[in-house]
Amino acid sequence: MRTTGFLKAFWRLTQPYWVSGQRLKGFTLLGTVVGLALLLVWLNVKFNFWNNDFYNTLQNKDQEEFFRQLGMFGLLAVTYILAWVYRLYFLQMLLIEWRTWLTGRFLADWMKDQAHYRMQLLDRGTDNPDQRIAEDLRLFVDLTLTLGLGLLSSVVTLASFITILWMLSGNLEIAGLSIPGYMVWVALLYAIVGTWLTHVIGRPLIGLDFNQQRFEADFRFSLVRLRENSEGVALYRGEAEELERFHERFGAVIRNWWGLMLKQKQLTWFTSFYEQLAIIFPYVVVAPRYFSGAMQLGGIFQTASAFGQVQGSLSWFINAYTTFAQWKATVDRLIGFANSLERVREEAAQLDGERFEGGEPSLALQDLEIALPQGAPLLSRTSVELKPHEHVLVTGPSGAGKSTFFRALAGIWPYWKGRIRLPGGKRMLFLPQKPYLPLGSLKHAVSYPDDATQHSDETVRDALKAVGLAQLAVDLQRNENWAQVLSGGEQQRLAFARALLYRPDWLFLDEATASLPEDAQEALYRLLRERLKNTTLVSIGHRASLAAYHDKQLAWQEKTLAPA
Repeated sequence: MRTTGFLKAFWRLTQPYWVSGQRLKGFTLLGTVVGLALLLVWLNVKFNFWNNDFYNTLQNKDQEEFFRQLGMFGLLAVTYILAWVYRLYFLQMLLIEWRTWLTGRFLADWMKDQAHYRMQLLDRGTDNPDQRIAEDLRLFVDLTLTLGLGLLSSVVTLASFITILWMLSGNLEIAGLSIPGYMVWVALLYAIVGTWLTHVIGRPLIGLDFNQQRFEADFRFSLVRLRENSEGVALYRGEAEELERFHERFGAVIRNWWGLMLKQKQLTWFTSFYEQLAIIFPYVVVAPRYFSGAMQLGGIFQTASAFGQVQGSLSWFINAYTTFAQWKATVDRLIGFANSLERVREEAAQLDGERFEGGEPSLALQDLEIALPQGAPLLSRTSVELKPHEHVLVTGPSGAGKSTFFRALAGIWPYWKGRIRLPGGKRMLFLPQKPYLPLGSLKHAVSYPDDATQHSDETVRDALKAVGLAQLAVDLQRNENWAQVLSGGEQQRLAFARALLYRPDWLFLDEATASLPEDAQEALYRLLRERLKNTTLVSIGHRASLAAYHDKQLAWQEKTLAPA
């Protein structure tokens, strides 16, 4: 990415917070932090002049002035400590505020229009979105503030000390040519050469940092995935295979880490020589003026201090290069994530057909075509009308596209054309074969997607008992990872309890009883027909016994959907 393009993309990440409703608090904290940073620079100037006075006092053996200078140092030191502590405190407050706002915004964008699901279909190149939200946003805020305030302090420090160093340097006579403020020019040349060499040596760190974050996230994800699917792995005796995958992913972490270490070692060799030489260099240059009597002892220390401040300010990029490389990699990952979200919405808008809510009570499909991401057709041009209270069973061979048909109706599948007219103002609920069970209390899991507070404990218990989960109803506040605690059949029963609470106008069941025996399936369908009399059922299933609970059948044959 070219520099101008990168800066524009960086500004798109940064700017929204500073024009949001939280901007007043953000600017107040930022102004406080900047003010304290400027106070620290002013104190450094005071310390510089104190160096001159203190060492001159030692040279003059003035005991009374010596103790006065110690008192002055104490006052400056206490002020410096207070400013440093509160600068850090308010900086951390700003970090929390900015990160909280950014995290909320990215989470909302990720969830909006099912982008979290569509990214898996349309933009598989964006790895680990969870890591980008949880870790990269933290690093982005932290490193942006650290580098930004560091650069500001360096600029102000340079402006404050360059005049002091110019005045202290005097003139350098070379071959009859007088160079005023020569130490300023030396510091500038020293920093330019050092900055260029640092960039040449350290530039690969940006790519290495980018990959390190990706490899670490991949490794963490594989561990979490094993935890979520440990029973399946254990049943297959797949531990050896999983262990091999762990070693592969961790091996990528370590190999990239070695690359980081070697490159950081090269950069540290250079910066260490650069910084150590900068310590002694001003004393060597100023020493002749001191030995000639043109400068007192305090002057040489003040000059060395001023040179260090100027050279350090000019060398900000050198000292911050490792941090800068990590920041650049983090920004690149967030820019890629933001661009992916935008790209998914644009592509989905181009791929989707026309989906709208109409005034009619029925659900109508007009010239509907559904395809796979690779372009292979699943459903040819089909027109069907599903009427309210007319329960429909969709049948057909496995893999024909029935579940994808439901995804298109739900509005999450982007590869379709035609028109889908939904009944206006009606509640719809989809029960997949494997229900989603959120972490948290049992009541929360049963009430989902409603808020648990919308249903009384007694109503939830009654729903659980009705679907055959009376043993769970005794403790609704129990917190578990329910997807691992409950069997497949119990999870499907819980999904039916969820439907009883939600009371949708249209209920779509995709093999929602596949893990249950036929007698349990019949009991649950009877329950739906009895308790949800105003709900229209649209089911996908293979069992012939399901036909008894539906008024109409649609058969999926050779990419068409027609009455059986």
